[in-house]
Amino acid sequence: MDRSFEAHLEQLTRRHSELREALAASGLSGVEFAKLSKEYTELSPIVEDIDALKRARDEASSLADIAETGEDAELRQLAEDELRSLRHRIPGLEQQVKLALLPKDFDDERNAILEVRAGTGGHEAALFAAELFRMYQRYAALRGWRFEILDLSETGLGGFKEASALISGQDVFARLKFESGVHRVQRVPETEASGRIHTSAATVAVLPEAEDVDVRIDERDLRIDVFRASGPGGQSVNTTDSAVRITHIPTGLVVIQQDEKSQHKNKAKALKVLRSRLYDTERRARDSARAAERKSQVGSGDRSERIRTYNFPQGRVTDHRINLTLYKVDRVMTGEALDEIIDAILAQDQAARLAAVETR
Repeated sequence: MDRSFEAHLEQLTRRHSELREALAASGLSGVEFAKLSKEYTELSPIVEDIDALKRARDEASSLADIAETGEDAELRQLAEDELRSLRHRIPGLEQQVKLALLPKDFDDERNAILEVRAGTGGHEAALFAAELFRMYQRYAALRGWRFEILDLSETGLGGFKEASALISGQDVFARLKFESGVHRVQRVPETEASGRIHTSAATVAVLPEAEDVDVRIDERDLRIDVFRASGPGGQSVNTTDSAVRITHIPTGLVVIQQDEKSQHKNKAKALKVLRSRLYDTERRARDSARAAERKSQVGSGDRSERIRTYNFPQGRVTDHRINLTLYKVDRVMTGEALDEIIDAILAQDQAARLAAVETR
């Protein structure tokens, strides 16, 4: 580690001590206490990693002295053995400190809104969209997350034109944020008599759930239309005007919600989705403005980016961003093996961001 980085670690340790003393003193207002307490809490795990590294280095220095100048041969040998083991550990502790100092994505702890839409490929694309949606539903169940369906637009033949859900739980957005993009499927459709492989696609968008305080929506910027909900093929499934279409006039974003029988519930869900889409737009614009961060990203988050191919005849799934191929397409589609892909993507992203920090 270079001197500037070491100085930064010392600065963080001093700041942590200052915060501890300030919090122990009286006279702080509620707002000041909350602000300092938050900073102290965020710094504490980082300082713990720094202290662990410092203790290991001090111990290594003491062992080196004993190994070089100790009078007892057996003690010198013991010190050399321990020193060798410690020198293997120290790089890992240094890496841990660097990882702790990486900029945090504060949206990682949020819930997420999942949107899946059929792309090119007609009926086969709609079937694949439905399978992808169910894949994430099963994956959420495996992780103990809550999966609340917001809207389904079915084709009537087992496929989905589009579907959305709110996924709630621990680190939902952190694990799903790199799923946004075009997912491509290659397989022989059941209706294909000649056995020819078809290629179709579906688009996935994962948005961090936005709270009221994140995005303020002016009612005057909204056009709200109500209409009767309909099922596959236009068949009416509701005799009241319960479906809601909200248009955000400044951006042109449109959200349609018709899953609930209550107009009020549909409006509330539509506003939740609209708020998250607006927040996601702001987030992506903010991220793209940071050139260094953009270079370190595994994916751009662009929904038009082809990120993954599911090849059923070969039984493989390939993530094109990290060149990872798994020959277990069935287990990926059941959600069981999806973690293998997600963990690899997160590791690649972490390594890229760490490299970007180290080269600054």
